[in-house]
Amino acid sequence: MAKRGLSVATIAAQAGGYIDAASGGVVPPIQPSTTFARDRSYQPHPTGNIYARDDNDVGRIAEALLAQLDNAETALLFPNGMAAIAAVFRVLPGGATVLVQSQIYWGTTKWLREFCARRSVTLIEADLSDIGQAQSLCAHHQPDLVFIETPSNPWLRTTDIALVAEATHAAGGRLVVDATAATPILTRALDFGADIVMHSATKGINGHSDVLAGVLATNAPADSHWQAIAIDRHDAGAVIGSFEAWLLIRSIRTLPLRVERMSQNAQAVAEFLQSHDAVAQVFYPGLPDFDGHSVAKRQMVGGFGSLLSFCVKGGAVEALRVAGQLNLFHRATSLGGVESLVEHRHTIEPHTGIPESLLRLSIGIEDVQDLCADLEQALTC
Repeated sequence: MAKRGLSVATIAAQAGGYIDAASGGVVPPIQPSTTFARDRSYQPHPTGNIYARDDNDVGRIAEALLAQLDNAETALLFPNGMAAIAAVFRVLPGGATVLVQSQIYWGTTKWLREFCARRSVTLIEADLSDIGQAQSLCAHHQPDLVFIETPSNPWLRTTDIALVAEATHAAGGRLVVDATAATPILTRALDFGADIVMHSATKGINGHSDVLAGVLATNAPADSHWQAIAIDRHDAGAVIGSFEAWLLIRSIRTLPLRVERMSQNAQAVAEFLQSHDAVAQVFYPGLPDFDGHSVAKRQMVGGFGSLLSFCVKGGAVEALRVAGQLNLFHRATSLGGVESLVEHRHTIEPHTGIPESLLRLSIGIEDVQDLCADLEQALTC
């Protein structure tokens, strides 16, 4: 395997240095079998494989590669991002206290509210990008676990991982960071003190809108919380299939190139929108006057990601009109794919305070002049 210290571009392009021992192939084979034969004395195969729930060779390769990208000791793959998030919280004891960033991905918030109510877990939601508030809440509530998302979806709030980690650890808790929008290419959350980093690998890591996957990574594989997560994944069967793991490896080989191009495009689109008369506000951490830009500069290397949001002047009617006039941006849910997407978030989550005029964009790898021209004609039509 590749040595620590190599750049993420090298690690990704060479799939962590993988060479198939049986064939010499530079691409791992797919083994679709769900069960593995024992010999006549009933000993397992020399690989140790018994049953595919845990014994997935290509899954292990993908996990090792993802761990390297996040500068982690180990990683666990899940069938989607929410399964990974659920595993983190499901192993908490009843009566635990969790501090969670507010106004993040609505799917996370909705699940957490319902889960914590069922399990008698105290849930405190707050804007943890406000470091003073994060520090005060950690000191007062002594949370068992703190969960942040940076940059956040769809507000693009950037939270200082290092400072939140310091406050969390001083209170005796663990910090989990959802870094989906950044990917390991732009932010290695563990390097800033996070205990666990989570990615919805469905998004930028896969990047081709054809795989559902989630991943957790840590530098503390012996920690009791991590061990409980691994056991829960096995017992609950929250595992990924061989083909999906293989597709992830294929996609990761071009991840740095895609993230670089998407970040460049998103920066140009954000600057274009910021100067447009039909746009009221742009949310993107790459803009120098955006709140959180200085934090983003410290913990995002090589760009500010593919996700941005903006508010159209004229409210919901005008925002929906603009979305309907776009030709290159697909009106679809997700982010981080090679194709650009637009979503009217208020339609999806009207009860969360999302402005009716807000459109969320996931910027792909298309020619940025084409993307800006499409936005121009939609905004001025």
